[in-house]
Amino acid sequence: MDSRNSDVIRLAKLIGRTANAVAIRLTNFAAVDPYHQARGIKGMDGGRKQCQPIWDEFVENRESLLFESERILAEKENLTLEEKFEGLFRDIKDLKGETKIREVKMRINQNVFRQIVLSNYSTKCAVSNIDIPDLLVASHIIPWAVNENERLNPENGICLSSLYDKAFDKGLIGITEQFSVVISKDLKMNANKDYYQKYFAELENKKLLLPIRYLPKKEFLQFHLDTVFSKRNN
Repeated sequence: MDSRNSDVIRLAKLIGRTANAVAIRLTNFAAVDPYHQARGIKGMDGGRKQCQPIWDEFVENRESLLFESERILAEKENLTLEEKFEGLFRDIKDLKGETKIREVKMRINQNVFRQIVLSNYSTKCAVSNIDIPDLLVASHIIPWAVNENERLNPENGICLSSLYDKAFDKGLIGITEQFSVVISKDLKMNANKDYYQKYFAELENKKLLLPIRYLPKKEFLQFHLDTVFSKRNN
């Protein structure tokens, strides 16, 4: 949120404001974010009051407003969404109408969610410390299809390598409210195999690499243990 931050400077140029003005606005938005409130971020009284209703609207409607923010940003950059996110749409170029619009919105939102989650974990797998972006996934704790309201919540995301993302998604591993990894009975049935010893044996009770901002929400982790992980432990 510093006025010397290169992203702040770039945004300021795009919207025709000073970097200092943008930094102040960001601080005021942070002051209404519960995470930053807990860190003691105060902001300015007048600015905070202006930001509160915008923040509330966004939190209640993340999917539409995150997409809208990306559309406006692309417009400021003199780009279309198709140009800015070209790689996301190659396989849906023949879709038409509402079907294409829904798919475009979903892919852009998922892409932004991935950026947020990877940044939150310093672009490292929270289990293995792998730091190759192409091998990392923004893994949802509560699955995407289960809760629309939490799809884009950074507290519902963990940065995992592709292997551990799949294991987490299928309930073969879980994460406790103390941020420790647990291994399912189904997976432990393979304990005598080389790949288990190589990739899973050391995970039991291993502490998660914690993010720099938004911790995984404990209620979400418990939901995963109760509804996804538990299926592999009966």
